[in-house]
Amino acid sequence: MSNNREATTQQSFPMKGGDGPHSYVNNSHLQREATDACRTMIEEAIAQKLDVKCFSSNPFRLADLGCSVGPNTFISMQHIVEAVERKYLEQGLKSQIPEFQVFFNDHVANDFNTLFASLPTERRYFACGVPGSFHGRLFPESSIHFMFSSHAIHWLSKVPEELLDKNSPAWNRGRIHYTNAPDEVSHAYAAQFDHDMEIFLSARAKELVVGGIIVLTTAALPDGIPASRIPSGVMFDLLGASLMDMTKAGLINEAQVDSFNLPVYAPSQEQMTDLVKRNGCFTIERMELVYRASKLVAPITGKECGMHLRAGMEGMIAKHFGSGIIDELFDTFSKKSVEFSHQLESSTREGAQLFAALRRK
Repeated sequence: MSNNREATTQQSFPMKGGDGPHSYVNNSHLQREATDACRTMIEEAIAQKLDVKCFSSNPFRLADLGCSVGPNTFISMQHIVEAVERKYLEQGLKSQIPEFQVFFNDHVANDFNTLFASLPTERRYFACGVPGSFHGRLFPESSIHFMFSSHAIHWLSKVPEELLDKNSPAWNRGRIHYTNAPDEVSHAYAAQFDHDMEIFLSARAKELVVGGIIVLTTAALPDGIPASRIPSGVMFDLLGASLMDMTKAGLINEAQVDSFNLPVYAPSQEQMTDLVKRNGCFTIERMELVYRASKLVAPITGKECGMHLRAGMEGMIAKHFGSGIIDELFDTFSKKSVEFSHQLESSTREGAQLFAALRRK
């Protein structure tokens, strides 16, 4: 039974489904590299902070919140299952290793058909789908032992309402994000993120067993670095500029751009720490920034950026502007990415992701 009282006001932003050339399945290696950069930290959190002796129930239940359509979620869940098995073995509990049940969660509009059609045949867990927003309850009380969410909590439940009010100082005219916007716009985004995370953490506190762990990774804003200089900020600025070019060409009108904003926010470590402490139900076992530049397999190209953005945002852009502009928009974006490649390369050096391991008190 869902306990999400705000379901009617939330918006859904699923990734591009299917397995075509623009799908998330084929354009999510940047997220996979980001998660891989934290793999050792996840294993350490399980080895050092997960007390499996206090868990009496079988099976051991895991949940991936914001799983999308794979394959990244399958890789992460397998690694976590293996780390938990090692923890049982290290504590001399080989005979007590439980069966595992993994809950794959994402919005109702997520392409669960593609997800489950590609489930690994040799998996060591039973798989379940849980459609619904993680900005609210998803599971029964005290039913989950380990939760994971990788590059999902940066999605807001909705665009801050002030951004669409022409009479508000936060009206975001001519922009699609808070990068290079007035402070009022940034404050509106931050307030929406605070609101969403308060609901998120309260729901997870009810669902996790005492001693259970939730691991979160998300794009983050390092201290002293403006949002316009991290990778997402540069990409969103280029996407906004591409849309404005299309208004000048008469392909869309400016009012459409004024009413379009990306519901994405990169928090600081300080902001996340304050939110967890305010909630009061979790112990912060580890929270730190992970700088991705040294972990990337290769530099990010403009084409990769375009494919990455399209896989994540084609649906919401098409819904607002119509599907007819998509090819033109991302062609324009790719050209701008080449033109401003130095900014993209520089942002990769300064960009970071936040890793947080929280244990239920």
